[in-house]
Amino acid sequence: MTAMTSTTRPFLNRRLAEFGTTIFAEMSALALRTGSINLGQGFPDTDGPEEIREAAVRALRDGRGNQYPPGPGIPELRTAVAAHQQRRYGLSYDPDTEVLVTAGATEAIAASLLGLLEPGDEVIALEPYYDSYAACIAMAGGTRVPVTLRPHEGTFRLDLDELRAAVTPRTRLLLINTPHNPTGTVLTREELTAIADLAVTRDLLVITDEVYEHLVFGPAEHIPLATFPGMRERTVTISSSGKTFSYTGWKVGWVTAPPALVTAVRSAKQYLTYVSAGPFQYAVAEALALPDSYFTAFRDDMRTKRDLLADGLTEAGFEVFRPSGTYFITTDIRPLGESDGFAFCRALPERAGIVAIPNAVFYDHREAGAPFVRFAFCKREAVLEEAVERLKALSKG
Repeated sequence: MTAMTSTTRPFLNRRLAEFGTTIFAEMSALALRTGSINLGQGFPDTDGPEEIREAAVRALRDGRGNQYPPGPGIPELRTAVAAHQQRRYGLSYDPDTEVLVTAGATEAIAASLLGLLEPGDEVIALEPYYDSYAACIAMAGGTRVPVTLRPHEGTFRLDLDELRAAVTPRTRLLLINTPHNPTGTVLTREELTAIADLAVTRDLLVITDEVYEHLVFGPAEHIPLATFPGMRERTVTISSSGKTFSYTGWKVGWVTAPPALVTAVRSAKQYLTYVSAGPFQYAVAEALALPDSYFTAFRDDMRTKRDLLADGLTEAGFEVFRPSGTYFITTDIRPLGESDGFAFCRALPERAGIVAIPNAVFYDHREAGAPFVRFAFCKREAVLEEAVERLKALSKG
């Protein structure tokens, strides 16, 4: 018989007490149980380029990366990341001291917050936010301060005055996500200029999550915050291979930043995974060198899928916020006579055979996100067409 502990103290660290099982686990399990189309969790249902998969196979067979790779990442990938930043954005980084390979962007975010925060430091994050942000800030002992993106003329916009007012003497850093998950907003040059001015004036660090950098649909454009005056030296830029090359299970991400910031992030990262994804690092190094035609075709394919699902959601009666980036569509369910995203998403599999995510899980201010629901369109067109057909059940009442 297993002995029971007599302690009255909860097992879970109090910093994590507010975080239960993620909504993604709950809704994916619901999709399996009901046989529904899963438009909740953001992963493609097809693999990326065959030549990149074969590059991983070659690395495995050649014995490259099967043992521990170097702590900062293999030189080939760090060089490829630096070359990508230079070619795309004119940002120059030393692959030896200013690039760090991580176990996906999620570890990069965690290591950055753990390495840069002291207990009590405030972190301003754009709400709604990717769910790991809140948990990582809590694990680091920081205090999250949400600044809410609000619907405005068919998109979600940042109130710059609200952002400025959120900064206090305790603010350590800004956590910026653009292109933004879940709303699909891409911050404009004017907004980024104001953020940069604020960071420089108030001497703030900035972490930018740019994993959807190659999924921006014109006329919007992705502009890294590190390109603005005074920002390179205070910005930790994070991206990854999963969203761009459709190999999300490989978990290969990276950080680019000045040496002192990379050292701080690496100091935390080395005690998380230490290293990961050895053979896949070689494949991603080749992927980053793919011709521009790959990135253009990838973006155009996702735009087609976005429009297919957005049109279907509109026809079904949702108010649709057509995204400028990412592969998610946020909708308002109030035109359907609904107002509770949680209840709506839990009933949707039975009503229409579709699984989606209630945006409220990405908010501190749950009431602000209550009527919004997120759908992923990174699926095969045949799957999206079937989803659109099923959604018609909602418009029929």
